[in-house]
Amino acid sequence: MDWFCCFNSSYSPIVGVHSSSSTGKGKNHEGLIKYGFSLIKGKANHPMEDYHVAKFVKTQGHELGLFAIYDGHLGNNVPAYLQKHLFQNILKEDEFWADPNRSISKAYERTDQAILSHSADLGRGGSTAVTAILINGQRLWVANVGDSRAVLSRGGQAVQMSTDHEPNAERGSIENKGGFVSNMPGDVPRVNGQLAVSRAFGDKSLKSHLRSDPDIQHSNVVPNTDILILASDGLWKVMTNQEAVDIARRTKDPLKAAKQLTAEAVKRESKDDISCIVVRFRA
Repeated sequence: MDWFCCFNSSYSPIVGVHSSSSTGKGKNHEGLIKYGFSLIKGKANHPMEDYHVAKFVKTQGHELGLFAIYDGHLGNNVPAYLQKHLFQNILKEDEFWADPNRSISKAYERTDQAILSHSADLGRGGSTAVTAILINGQRLWVANVGDSRAVLSRGGQAVQMSTDHEPNAERGSIENKGGFVSNMPGDVPRVNGQLAVSRAFGDKSLKSHLRSDPDIQHSNVVPNTDILILASDGLWKVMTNQEAVDIARRTKDPLKAAKQLTAEAVKRESKDDISCIVVRFRA
């Protein structure tokens, strides 16, 4: 996540790469669904600010795959809060099974309100989010705020399942709320010259000019659905959707695929934290 502050904008080289990775599996009527993830700390001189969720849970007779990337800025408190609470808040909504879309939207809003109300403890930072909920291996709901991204592969063709919330794209909304978009200082459009996304959780000082309502997309998992990729912008800054799908499809092991994607982003000189989850629907 890209935040500009004139007092803390330098990068320092890192000796060695701090990373974590793991794998797991669920199932649908066609067999196993496997996932793997890989996270690599970037070159910024602050602690890792990417957090993730990747797991299968069983509840009320259903199996849910819960996957998320939370990309923080100005600290890791907000993404850590999201990791603990956002899915929990979504599943607590009474309407979840009847209306996942509405439940996800309401939970995003309520979670943001909770973050703002605890700003004394969580600090002035914020986070993007991209979440994916897989219901019984058959229905997929993707939601996001910010520029972390979800990409689905159908028969090898990349389909973007989220919306990148860039300041220029939502300039009208920002300006209508009294804010502005500027490329100065720096080299990318930023809300009030600071934040490089137009929607985020937290960011109390900018919240009057930001949105936190998610874009939500739904897809059925059909026979040619083979891969889902969730990743922070540390990957998407240096890689197209189709390139990511092509790399992920080279191996049937989603853990290896996730590691290959993060390694390729580092090779392409991404300086940001890089987080990636790969879900493979067909073994």
